[in-house]
Amino acid sequence: MGAKLSRRDRIKKGIRKRLSGSAERPRLSVFRSNKGIYAQIIDDLTGKTIVSASSLSKDFVAADGTKSDQSVAVGKLVAQKAIAAGIKDVVFDRNGYLYHGRVKSLAEGAREGGLNF
Repeated sequence: MGAKLSRRDRIKKGIRKRLSGSAERPRLSVFRSNKGIYAQIIDDLTGKTIVSASSLSKDFVAADGTKSDQSVAVGKLVAQKAIAAGIKDVVFDRNGYLYHGRVKSLAEGAREGGLNF
C-alpha cells in the first residue's frame, strides 16, 4: 500500500473511532476516486446503507463543468434522496480526505439540499 493510502487509512481510523451513525443521525460517508465521487448514508447500528448517490449512477444527470461542480450536484442528489427517506440530520464522515475541494463541495451541496450537519 502506498504512503498516501496508508496515511488516509490512519486518519480514517481516527475519525471513525469517535464518529458513528445511528438510526436518528446516520453517517454520510464520502468516497472520492479519480473519475467520480460517491456518497452513502449509513446506519452503523444495523450496518445498512440507507441512501446512496454517485456521479456515475444512472439517476445522476451529468452536470457540465469541473469535478467540483459534479460534487455539488451529487451532494444535492443524496440530500434529496435522504429527505425522501425521512432523514434530515446526518453525521459527516470525510473518510480520511481533507475537507477541501470535492469533499467540501459535496458537503455544501448536501447542506443546500436540506441536510443538517
